[in-house]
Amino acid sequence: MKRGANVALTREIPSLTGVVVGVRWDTGREHVLEANLVMATLLCDRPNHALSDEHFVFFNQLSSPDLSVKQLETALAGDKEQVEIDLGSVPAEVTRIAVAVYVNDGPVPRRTLGQLRSCTVRVLNRADNAELVTSENLAPALSFETALTLGEMYRHESGWKFKVLGEGYAEGITALARDFGLPL
Repeated sequence: MKRGANVALTREIPSLTGVVVGVRWDTGREHVLEANLVMATLLCDRPNHALSDEHFVFFNQLSSPDLSVKQLETALAGDKEQVEIDLGSVPAEVTRIAVAVYVNDGPVPRRTLGQLRSCTVRVLNRADNAELVTSENLAPALSFETALTLGEMYRHESGWKFKVLGEGYAEGITALARDFGLPL
């Protein structure tokens, strides 16, 4: 799927109760970049507004307070990182679940997502691991960005849709957090 495209997952698969969202990237020989890429998930009550800092799921906070979103300790099937979303357990006030990747601050010299050879996000059916969505390669459009919103699960009518975003942040996790109303 291209940037901006969406799919009505629960309309297409009425029995869908959960998904696994995975991210794949290829850093080539950029081992420092590889070691410092992080996937994060934000549970939002409206566009670009996380419910709280406890609703920011990443390596230091592996699940949302309600346990509806959990980062998996081991990614499978070629993904670098994965998060599991139990759609029926997501609190009613959560209207959007954004998935991002960022360069964890610290490496010198500074690394950027523009060094990626490829970066895709995909959605799997949690019940049988069937692939439901795969994004286009988001890497060619990147240059100096150090954070990127890959896609989002969002409520639509009585179901869930997934949209590919591919929106980058040159100021990295700081700008991403600010954009989602989180203190850093």
